Amino acid sequence: MTKELRRLSIIVLIMFLALFASTSVIQVVQADDLAANPLNRRTLYDSFDVQRGSIIASGSAIASSSATNDLYSWQRTYTDAKMWAPVTGFINPVLQSSTGLEQAMNQPLSGTSNSQFLDRIERIVSGQPPRGSNVVLSLDAKVQKAAYDALGDLQGAVVAIEPKTGRILAMVTSPSFDTNTLASHDTDAVNKAYDKLNDDPTQPLDNRAIGGNMNPPGSTFKLVTVSAALASGDFTPDSTLPNVARYTLPGTSTQIQNDTGGTCGSGKEVTIATALRLSCNIPMAELASKLGADAIRAEAEKYGFNSSFELPLKSSPSVYPDSLNEAQTALSGFGQSDVRATPLQMAMVSAAVANGGIVMNPRMVDQVVGPDLTVQQKFDNTEFGRSLDENLNQELRDMMVANVSEGIATNARIDGVEVGGKTGTAQNGEDDPFSLWFTGFAPADDPQVAVAVVVENGGGQGQSGSGNTIAAPIAKKVMEAVLGK
Repeated sequence: MTKELRRLSIIVLIMFLALFASTSVIQVVQADDLAANPLNRRTLYDSFDVQRGSIIASGSAIASSSATNDLYSWQRTYTDAKMWAPVTGFINPVLQSSTGLEQAMNQPLSGTSNSQFLDRIERIVSGQPPRGSNVVLSLDAKVQKAAYDALGDLQGAVVAIEPKTGRILAMVTSPSFDTNTLASHDTDAVNKAYDKLNDDPTQPLDNRAIGGNMNPPGSTFKLVTVSAALASGDFTPDSTLPNVARYTLPGTSTQIQNDTGGTCGSGKEVTIATALRLSCNIPMAELASKLGADAIRAEAEKYGFNSSFELPLKSSPSVYPDSLNEAQTALSGFGQSDVRATPLQMAMVSAAVANGGIVMNPRMVDQVVGPDLTVQQKFDNTEFGRSLDENLNQELRDMMVANVSEGIATNARIDGVEVGGKTGTAQNGEDDPFSLWFTGFAPADDPQVAVAVVVENGGGQGQSGSGNTIAAPIAKKVMEAVLGK
């Protein structure tokens, strides 16, 4: 063999090995990521060549496939579509898009994930038609309906979590939409329906439970401020702060006041526990100024602020911003300034307090079950981290119970059950309607559920409504559904 031929052979061999390596990486290592990419239109179309698996809640399918005589072979059908829309989302080749669990769990639902490779081979060998796997949710249909009915026509969202596991029990958003209208294979009809929803100023396509235009958490964020104070070691529930009717924000001439317009109860000083129970803004602004933005941010991040979670739906990070000045830091103490939160995040705060200070990663899928009913994948409960040590957390939990039993969160009370909670009435602008909040847990001695509710647009009452009058009763109904009350 001549030197030139030998050199050419080596070059060809190197090129072959490089090609083999690159295709192996694409077909094996990157296969799942490429299949999950929403820009991969082939995956979307391929998913309609098979009978797509069902999405199941409480033993019943809330999304399933029906055979069609058109190009796409199968069409999705949704049960109680508006109630489950933020969970299931929709999938449609006409729109070349998918959302919700239809997108996040597309691979198992369409039977294209790596873990289903042997099942695909077996079905080919046996001559059976290809089928996707079923996705079994953690959500409880009874709790979901209670949340959906309680929220009604109000604009907002509800999230309920099992504190010890992080399993999501309910996820509701309003206004919602009929996912069946976006599953149609009628091109003109589905495009018209999508355009109408997309142009709607109330943004029904947004999942307000985990994203969308997030609201300031208002007084529900006082839980994080108090948590930061306890964690610092410099404060206890009995630590006192000046009790004044007007407070000038540091470095400004701007004054703030409590919701009552007066002091936080009687006396020249007020304890942190009393300030939380009566939901007074001035003591929390004073406390935030003493703690500083860095300490509050660090504590907020222990609960999940500034982090995104894959449920597998991807949540928008709730925000405690960087670079707050002294005045903004004071406002952040009661959830104003540029602090923003999702109901998922505020439910996680209550769930952590209920769970002894352990923050669990939220999840909404229990398992993937194959067409032959074998369990192909299970999803474990995992910890995000710790917010407070157990003794300090018990102090915060006791304060949350006092908020409901003898504070201003009275509309969350449940007969025969000790409930912990916190209301919030957040400002959005000088003349804009409030955002109304409640977050809490029950029962206090053995928490089975943590819940967060946000009602936007003032619940239709502008600046007249409150978290206790509008959001707390919704949360109460959700907690009762979990507890069988």
